[in-house]
Amino acid sequence: MSTHAHSDHHADHGHDHGHGGHGHDDHGHPAGAHGTFGSYMIGFVLSVILTVIPFWLVMNGTLDNTTTTVVILALAVVQIIVHMVYFLHMNGRVEGGWSMLAMIFTIIVVVIMFAGSLWVMYHLNANMMPGHDMSKMP
Repeated sequence: MSTHAHSDHHADHGHDHGHGGHGHDDHGHPAGAHGTFGSYMIGFVLSVILTVIPFWLVMNGTLDNTTTTVVILALAVVQIIVHMVYFLHMNGRVEGGWSMLAMIFTIIVVVIMFAGSLWVMYHLNANMMPGHDMSKMP
């Protein structure tokens, strides 16, 4: 690479470029990577709805405890997805889809660790000295 080509590449380094004096521009970011006011409002309204429904279910007691727990967990998962899409802007287009793949991998690892931990704790509890009474020990 010649010195001339290198100096031409950085010839305007430090100029404003219309970004409030930060001296950078959004290289490599797709046009829709940053949210609009409308998308933030959609995310906000969905988040409020997904928060109010579980509170209403618990306060009114309309469902039994097991069903309420399942509904709350399902709405929590939906709210996580809403936050990832509308506030973190994670989709298949950002960073060539790598951020979404990294998130899916992270979710899989967390689910495996959580399920494995529950499995181990259940079996430890089920297999702990079932017939021994510790109060009769010397």
